[in-house]
Amino acid sequence: MSFIRRLSWFFQQRWKNYAVAIALMTAVSSLSIIPPRMVGNVIDQIRTGTLDAQGLTQSVLLLVCLGVVIYGLSFAWVTALFGNSILLERVLRGRLLEHLTKMAPSFFQRNSTGELMALATNDVLAISQTAGYGVMTLVNTLVGTAVVLITMISLISYKLMLAALIPMPLLVVVINLLGKHTRKRFVAAQAAFGKMNDQALESISGMRVIRSYVQEEHDIAAFDKVTRDVMDKNRRVAAVNALFHPAIALIVGLSYAIGIGYGAYMVFHNEISLGQLVSFNIYLGMLIWPMIAFGEFINVLQRGTASVERLSTAFVQAPDVQDAPHTVDVEAPGQIIMNRLKFRYPGATTDSLTDISFQLERGQTLGIVGRTGSGKSTLLKQLLRQYPIAPESMFISQVPMEQIPVSRVRGWIGYVSQEHLLLSKTIRENIALGKPDASDDEIWRAIELASFTKDVEQLPDGLDTVVGENGVMLSGGQKQRVSIARALLIDPEILILDDSLSAVDARTENRILMNLRRERVGKTTFLATHRLSAVAHADWIVVLSDGRIAEEGTHEQLMLLGGWYKEQFERQQTEAVLIGGGENGEGSES
Repeated sequence: MSFIRRLSWFFQQRWKNYAVAIALMTAVSSLSIIPPRMVGNVIDQIRTGTLDAQGLTQSVLLLVCLGVVIYGLSFAWVTALFGNSILLERVLRGRLLEHLTKMAPSFFQRNSTGELMALATNDVLAISQTAGYGVMTLVNTLVGTAVVLITMISLISYKLMLAALIPMPLLVVVINLLGKHTRKRFVAAQAAFGKMNDQALESISGMRVIRSYVQEEHDIAAFDKVTRDVMDKNRRVAAVNALFHPAIALIVGLSYAIGIGYGAYMVFHNEISLGQLVSFNIYLGMLIWPMIAFGEFINVLQRGTASVERLSTAFVQAPDVQDAPHTVDVEAPGQIIMNRLKFRYPGATTDSLTDISFQLERGQTLGIVGRTGSGKSTLLKQLLRQYPIAPESMFISQVPMEQIPVSRVRGWIGYVSQEHLLLSKTIRENIALGKPDASDDEIWRAIELASFTKDVEQLPDGLDTVVGENGVMLSGGQKQRVSIARALLIDPEILILDDSLSAVDARTENRILMNLRRERVGKTTFLATHRLSAVAHADWIVVLSDGRIAEEGTHEQLMLLGGWYKEQFERQQTEAVLIGGGENGEGSES
């Protein structure tokens, strides 16, 4: 069975708990056959006139005691069984999140956010239900049915039992047919749920854009279409589910009819007593739940199997970048060399970087400039080990990067990307993301280096101001400086700023750059920008064009070269003079 095979690791860990739960369920099923037998005996005693007050009292007290014992045992097995189910749900969600943190960007290109959310919610829940409720229904079916059938044969009549069970083979056929349809429709419903999650996320995150283009009604209509599809697919699942109980009730009803009719015939011919017929019908009634449980088990199992296969598909996708079989331990990053580096995004038909070569000593700053789409961000991502690179195309301290543990490389780096991800928490928590135990003095120091002190002081709650979803309460420049402060707090060996000063004015940019030059002596910095004045102080500058190095050198060398860098720098200087040199202070941030 696919479900058991894929979750065998969990069942092996928790087999003792499952064994206790199954043993208690078996005990409950065994004890449950006693009351019907006692009822039949009492009826026969009434019929023969042998029932006295003492016997009736003993029977009633025994039934009450059995009820209390069965209640206690049922509580114990429910706690043990569904405790496993809740634990599995927690473990799977933890494993999924851990797995997602190891995945490269290509994984998230193949799997949408909505689909991953569906895995973490609906699919994990379906799996846990199968490991809890599914096990319960299976054990009830097997144990409950076996106990009742054995009791019918040994205490009543095997002929009556066989006659009453004639319709039961139909149950297997019906459940098997409905189970296949349930699984197919449930997979389609889960996929539709993932698309609905995507639509909701896009609508919420893009609400400002939607409103600015007056597309509210169009967005509502699009979401209505997606939710209608989810509703229709879940209705199809519900339609199949709705057939389980009526089909089981019809087949069990036929068994009742046969049992009562043939049983009455046997009583009339003195083959069984009236009390035995009553007991038999109670036992037959006890078979209804195991039969229904079997249908429920098939239903839940089909859902759980579909979900565990979807989850397994995500788990089998290995990270694109993994540690080499034999890694080299490098204590600290020294010289960084790129040697004819080439890179192509997965699925792309052309190279994004071609023959990139440079050498950067420890403590130096590399400026990376070029037109939009020239490959600046792509080049910086090679340092983050987000994608596989060709062997011996990048070296750190004379060691090929692919031979250095991935965690070690990423531990050296403080990265500030173009897209500033802020959590819906306080400014303090956002800045301390990489160093949760940072003191207030350390946080304020990082804020000062990012030229963000005045802004924090003007906020209503200072460091404890909640910035909202993705920093909605902050301006673009404030978001950038929170991200810069976050990176500076950990004092990284390598700082990567990917166009991270684009939303601040020139004066603020100069203050931040001066702070970086003063504080990061002896540590390496990569700075990609469109504003060339930001890299004029860099030890080396590379100008990218279509993924290639078109020009390189110091600021002075590039100005003497007279190429794109000189032309762009002079144009930006002229524009700065015409608009007042960007000297409008903090208010000019976008």
